[in-house]
Amino acid sequence: MTKSDPMVHLIEHPLVQHKLTLMRQKSASTTSFRTLLNELAMLMAYEVTRDMPLQDIEIETPLEKMTGRVIDGKKLALASILRAGTGLLDGFLAVVPGARVGHIGLYRDPATLQAVEYYFKMPKDMPSRDVIVVDPMLATGHSAIAAIARIKALQPRSIKFACLLTCPEGVAALRAAHPDVAIFTAAIDRQLNSHGYILPGLGDAGDRIFGTQ
Repeated sequence: MTKSDPMVHLIEHPLVQHKLTLMRQKSASTTSFRTLLNELAMLMAYEVTRDMPLQDIEIETPLEKMTGRVIDGKKLALASILRAGTGLLDGFLAVVPGARVGHIGLYRDPATLQAVEYYFKMPKDMPSRDVIVVDPMLATGHSAIAAIARIKALQPRSIKFACLLTCPEGVAALRAAHPDVAIFTAAIDRQLNSHGYILPGLGDAGDRIFGTQ
């Protein structure tokens, strides 16, 4: 959590920072990048879901009956911003396999850097669900802002945003547009460049996940 804004959570666990550093390296192969991203996403999922509500259920151990506590994974929805969000999605699902999954297809117009939607599909019963929106990068913030606005129209119980990397410009934009949405990230980098990329960053996350250019 940053000192200045309690809604911005910086995940500084040593394993998270270690894997992120390995991912940043230009020499990391596509296979290595995917593996590290999946592992890092699982680690982040523990932090993002830390305050999920629990309910009591009666169970029977090999010795006796008892009351245990469980989360209702079916009430959680993971919303992946295509295409790069898929890389985080798999790791989150490994931790919360009962979560439902939605997809938001957005691409960034190279001239305006604005988000253009081409696909949107969410689970049913959204008013009863807590949503975690996943996308590796929060750069200009345009995609995240547009995705969250669309999800808000479905009136979920809550929304969080999880990313690997962000920058002061991205945080400021998302906080201004959606001040009620908590941001979880492994790093807040220095700045954006003139093309809307995070510096020092790790390049284009989608290209590095899928081996494209």
